[in-house]
Amino acid sequence: MGNKQEMISSLTTVFDSWEAFLAGMSEEEITAQPRSGKWSVSEVITHLRAWQQISIARLEAALLNTSPNLPTWLGGADPFYAEDHVDKFNARIQEIHRSESWSTRHREWRAGFLRFLELADVVPDSIMFDSERYSWLAGYALAAVLEGSCEHHQEHLDGLLNSRRTRQA
Repeated sequence: MGNKQEMISSLTTVFDSWEAFLAGMSEEEITAQPRSGKWSVSEVITHLRAWQQISIARLEAALLNTSPNLPTWLGGADPFYAEDHVDKFNARIQEIHRSESWSTRHREWRAGFLRFLELADVVPDSIMFDSERYSWLAGYALAAVLEGSCEHHQEHLDGLLNSRRTRQA
């Protein structure tokens, strides 16, 4: 992705694709437990929302010129550490949200995604592409946060679409 507006456009496309995918499913399909070791669509949304919270915290911190106020599910761990121990943190995320309804999970993911888009839009280009500005990004620019979120959402959507096609074949 080249510039901020292209990144936001790609994120918007992924968001719209998710919304269309979800709109084409019943709540029973969304919450149905697939084969062992796989997540339901609802659990995927919960996973995406949790990791999205880190991205939102990073954009908010950039705008406020502070350190990120990271989500409590990290338990104080550095997000880069959490990425290296993703299974442990994903299990924690799912356990925290286990009792939430689908409507709550979807509403929070949707609101978070829209908030993320709003923040991305107001972050000035002058700080979006500066890889040395924030020590808490370990040499990455904020643009990498946008790219990573887009790729993460697309990867999970592609996986669900492929799984659905396989079941229907």
